[in-house]
Amino acid sequence: MDICSIGYRKEILKIVDHARRGHIGSALSIVEIIRVLYEDILRINPKKPLWEDRDRFILSKGHGCLALYVALAKKGFFEKNELARFCKLGAMLGGHPQYGKAPGIEASTGSLGHGLSIAIGIALNAKLDAKNYRTFVLLGDGECNEGSIWEAAMCASKYKLEYLTALVDYNKMQCFGNIYDVQNLEPFVDKWISFGFAVREVDGHDVAALGSILNRLPFENEKPNLIICHTVKGKGIPSIEQNALWHHKSKISDTEIQKLFRELESL
Repeated sequence: MDICSIGYRKEILKIVDHARRGHIGSALSIVEIIRVLYEDILRINPKKPLWEDRDRFILSKGHGCLALYVALAKKGFFEKNELARFCKLGAMLGGHPQYGKAPGIEASTGSLGHGLSIAIGIALNAKLDAKNYRTFVLLGDGECNEGSIWEAAMCASKYKLEYLTALVDYNKMQCFGNIYDVQNLEPFVDKWISFGFAVREVDGHDVAALGSILNRLPFENEKPNLIICHTVKGKGIPSIEQNALWHHKSKISDTEIQKLFRELESL
């Protein structure tokens, strides 16, 4: 793991240290995906967060928002000291992203199964207005149990939204167990292909591989894009990795948070 990715994870732990709560495993899972999108891919302007021709990004798995908040602060959408106010009364950064509360948030998410539909509406608007901005949406694998995801998938292929890209954080864990026990998604690639998507797979923690695949968009003419990112829930902290008990944690003790910092710093 490179220094920058470790830095993102340290910032996430600092937020948790202040708040003593959060969806830590879900945030650590998507660090590299968020990092590559915001550092290398998205056409955005922090000084003009509502710039009409900006690319749009929607974090459909809104509970992973700690990683997104770190990225937005690093890009300059808001002051870094806002991270320490996460989940405080009156703060702009809540337990799920809220549109209109913090600059750079394109949609209120966290009620799972809705993000892809919102992204399709945005992408369809771009197509109707002959705009060239792109729309990205990051889904959770557990979220893909929702029927609304597959209804949206049919719509995306119907309208041939080639400037729409969905990424799936495929860490194979849900809030209380692995996906194979809860609701098996396999054959996952074949499902998306059958719904009319151009599909690719990538190691979701490999920054170079993520950048390479995202720079090849769109994959096929007149087809929406789907990138399955193979990840590890809680990546970077061994005691959290693939541990459903850390899907969401509250009332985290001093001993627990110090142990997490030690584990990360030992990498």
